[in-house]
Amino acid sequence: MEKKLKITREFIERMPKTDLHVHLDGSMRLETILELAEKQGVTLPDGADTPEKLAKAIHMGEICEDLTDYLKAFDVTLSVMQTEEALYRAAFELAEDNALEGVKYMEVRYSPLLHTEQGLSFPVIVEAVGEGLREAKRRYGIMTGQIICGIRHITPESSLRLAELCVAFKHKGVVGFDLAGAEMNNPAKDHREAFYLVRNNNVNLTIHAGEAYGPESIHQAIHIGGAHRIGHGTRLREDGDLLNYVNDHRIPLEICPTSNVQTRACESFESHPLPFYLSYGLRVSLHTDNRLVTDTTMTDEYMACVEAFDLNIGDLRKLMINGFKSSFMPYRKKRTVTASACAVFDALVAEFEEKQGAVAIRGPRVAQEIAIQKASASPNGAIELEPYSGKSGVTLKDAEYNLAEASNISDDSKKPSKKNEKVST
Repeated sequence: MEKKLKITREFIERMPKTDLHVHLDGSMRLETILELAEKQGVTLPDGADTPEKLAKAIHMGEICEDLTDYLKAFDVTLSVMQTEEALYRAAFELAEDNALEGVKYMEVRYSPLLHTEQGLSFPVIVEAVGEGLREAKRRYGIMTGQIICGIRHITPESSLRLAELCVAFKHKGVVGFDLAGAEMNNPAKDHREAFYLVRNNNVNLTIHAGEAYGPESIHQAIHIGGAHRIGHGTRLREDGDLLNYVNDHRIPLEICPTSNVQTRACESFESHPLPFYLSYGLRVSLHTDNRLVTDTTMTDEYMACVEAFDLNIGDLRKLMINGFKSSFMPYRKKRTVTASACAVFDALVAEFEEKQGAVAIRGPRVAQEIAIQKASASPNGAIELEPYSGKSGVTLKDAEYNLAEASNISDDSKKPSKKNEKVST
């Protein structure tokens, strides 16, 4: 029997990745918060003057009572994010941290409304974040976009102002609008004017829904808000009809497993609906949510899912493709970058197969589950899966250019696409 490829942390670090759901104010470095607090004269809670004390003060990586308890950490981070310098640094360091672990495209979200305590205007805030992201692109080649957030528990008029800001910065670094914050007693329908303005100006829309509240929150996000993606969607499994609608219309779910456990949206990592969503065919991708507060990275999220759900190479490839396909990049650029990511991924698999003297299981999880079901009905349980041919994949030769080159292209594509180019779906 052939030896099966072991998915290692090194493999996951090197594979191309995306992070489409990551909050700027929840993803700072502990050392940066301490330095900015000292420089700005900000007093941190509980005498948090060391990284260890600060981590404890913000419940870093700890299971919280609920989402509201989890969100208290943001009072700390926001206290030092009220200057252009701080915003620039936070954005640059977040993009740098992502780039150093193989993330090729990131969409960072935040609400400018929460960074105005010292008089910064909305445009200045967006430009400061944008400059930090551009500097990271210059140094590391990482592609990024900003998502402006309205907030559920703040007035709908405030969300409308932020939607206007989002429209003004369309094509200037901002790629979408979001509604974040606690769902309980703060329905998305109250912010419908902001959603209408965004959609009417052909701007992408993602909405936090189904995290701490039931599937009716997702229903509102889609049918009243008109969301193109759903943030979390953990409780979608409670409504089969809506689940099928989301699946049929290929509405992506931004899955954040570790965060969902920390906020008690899920009882445990093992009970998370990700493997069910993946096997059912939903377009799901992995994200960090808050790298600092949740104490995670994209590599950590992938590795945890591999260990908890026994994901194989085919599953990783599918999740990776879903991330690139669900992004708010323009279609032609997205198509090229996805093809390049597939080529890099497949070459990496071949490298690790040779290194380990093993064979990767490339069939998607749904194929594995069908085989298991057949095996359970077979007298001897001996059902062999057909080996994955790789014919639907993209080779390095097929890709127009690699990710490093793609990240430096400002428009959709300056090269003609190849007629025979294929991307697995």
